[in-house]
Amino acid sequence: MKIFKQAILLSGILTASVVSAQNAKMNNMIKVGANAGLAVPSDNVSASVGVDVAYQNLITPGFGLGIATGYTHYFGKNNNGYNNNDVGLIPVGALIRIYPKRSGFYFGTDLGYGFLIGDEKVASNTTLNRPNGGFYIKPEIGYHNRDWNFFVQYQKVFVGDKGDLPNQNYNVGNIGVGFSYNIPLGK
Repeated sequence: MKIFKQAILLSGILTASVVSAQNAKMNNMIKVGANAGLAVPSDNVSASVGVDVAYQNLITPGFGLGIATGYTHYFGKNNNGYNNNDVGLIPVGALIRIYPKRSGFYFGTDLGYGFLIGDEKVASNTTLNRPNGGFYIKPEIGYHNRDWNFFVQYQKVFVGDKGDLPNQNYNVGNIGVGFSYNIPLGK
């Protein structure tokens, strides 16, 4: 939870810097945002909330590349007699975005590695260790303008069968919604 509070504080500080950057070009930017979702499939977690921070460089007016990270908190749930623990996700990945028009529809994805943090056990009443992470993907589709992005996302960390218990598959993934604010860099 401490990391979550620090990420919110960082988001506030970065957003406050917008006042001094309003006349900057929009070729390089920091994107700061938040997301929430419902876990799919949902054997061990029920819902998620998170913050996103990314750097994006517009290679062309319609194509952006960058790096992305953040923190997403997945809330554990009781299932088949297991008291599943919460788990945190810290992704580190490449950001890819396609903007067909100056404002309007866009799509893209983040690809990389997702580090899983929190309690070492899958559930409080088992001895099975939680996976440490895996391949991370976050495709999204949404609406954008100069300052804002509003999107629908699918976020998933692929861990194989690590963390699976009898009658329960371990999963860290969600379908959700989110937004981000673009902070321009440079003058």
